[in-house]
Amino acid sequence: MTVSDPVLSVVIAIASDTTSPTDTRHLRPCLAALRKQLNAPAMEVIVPLPVGVSGIDSLRQEYSEVRFLEVADLRKYSRKGESREHHGELIARGFAQARGSLIALIEDHDVVAAEWSANAVNAHRSPFAAVGGAIENGVDLPLNWAVYFSDFQLYQNPLQEGVSARASDANVIYKKAALERIQPVWETEFHEASVNGALGECGEKIVLAPQVVVYQHRQGLRFATALRERFVWGRSFGAWRCTQAGTARRLFWTFFSPVLPVVLMARRSFLAVKKRRKLGAFVRAFPLTLILTVSWSCGELTGYITRRAVSSRIGVAQAIAGRPRAAS
Repeated sequence: MTVSDPVLSVVIAIASDTTSPTDTRHLRPCLAALRKQLNAPAMEVIVPLPVGVSGIDSLRQEYSEVRFLEVADLRKYSRKGESREHHGELIARGFAQARGSLIALIEDHDVVAAEWSANAVNAHRSPFAAVGGAIENGVDLPLNWAVYFSDFQLYQNPLQEGVSARASDANVIYKKAALERIQPVWETEFHEASVNGALGECGEKIVLAPQVVVYQHRQGLRFATALRERFVWGRSFGAWRCTQAGTARRLFWTFFSPVLPVVLMARRSFLAVKKRRKLGAFVRAFPLTLILTVSWSCGELTGYITRRAVSSRIGVAQAIAGRPRAAS
């Protein structure tokens, strides 16, 4: 049943299509968890996605209350995969359609905790522009842990509650009024760092709330997929950074990139010890995490050199063997 006056709009970004054509295999458990929320507010769920996604018709019948927003005029979508540039466009379309006074952003990999939505609304009773939640790994396999530590370790509980300069776009809830004040920043493409930075420049505050929890459930994850994904995301990040800075800073990032894996792994090791949780999983996944981190770093370097987020012909193996590619 469709909610006519939602308090909370949940926009789900399909992030699982970075290296393959868009599909719905991660969406079903994500939507099931949202449907089963305890003490849920009036809530709408919006899934922006490209036209013609496999499996969407059966999902639309099963979840008739969900708004599947098919977008036909994406500027940066390639059905071949190997790109994430369309994600920002789709999120922006979803935000533009949201009717709630609060707008949440999660990924299709996420399975939200039972009282995620209630806790999100409660956390927004204070005058903060955004609330970022905790992100946990939900699949106890070394490769899943490696991907998790590469992406979301910073948001692992125990999460330091309070004001923060950042919040992950895999689990964040914004006040709609705050987003409307910076609409030019995200109305074409949503970029986490740009949006959060613009809120800070306006004097708005972002806080972290450890009770607002999602679990990352990557299904059927393969090493080659994770490796390519890390490179694609790293390259995208590097290319995006080049749009935000001048030549001198770009050159500094380029020459600094070879030591980036060492810096990132040192930071991750420090966090693992500091949080004192899942140390065994961190140690077991360390070799895989290191390889993924190298892949991201090579991708980031490629983004700095080319200033382009995508390349039509270069493969991960080529890049690692010759020119760089790599991890977060």
